[in-house]
Amino acid sequence: MLDVLSTTLTFVALGAALWAIVLMIANQPVLPRRWYGLWLLGVVALLEVGLLAQAVVGLVQMFTTDRELERFTFAGYLIGPLVIVPIAALWALAERSRWGPGVLVVGCLAIPVMILRLGELWEAHV
Repeated sequence: MLDVLSTTLTFVALGAALWAIVLMIANQPVLPRRWYGLWLLGVVALLEVGLLAQAVVGLVQMFTTDRELERFTFAGYLIGPLVIVPIAALWALAERSRWGPGVLVVGCLAIPVMILRLGELWEAHV
């Protein structure tokens, strides 16, 4: 796996979660017509693009390696974040209360956990 990409994605996800926490504390929904909502959605879109790149690289490495991996579990940890982030973003846009950003916080905090587990699966079978 690419450690630089994983680390970068972790920091981007944590940054988006922190931004969403600030919105939640300020009792502001995620509004794309406001600068703070637009920038947050931009960071989430950047996170999604990075997760897509990680999934492509990870799947290629999974099929070309001679490691003994649990392939379905590894693929699940690659594809799972690709599903979590858009669902959390859409839910945050639909929810017009302070809990819309709360959903985005949970979705963004799940990403570093899944990336950490992905690295553990990759390094366990050297």
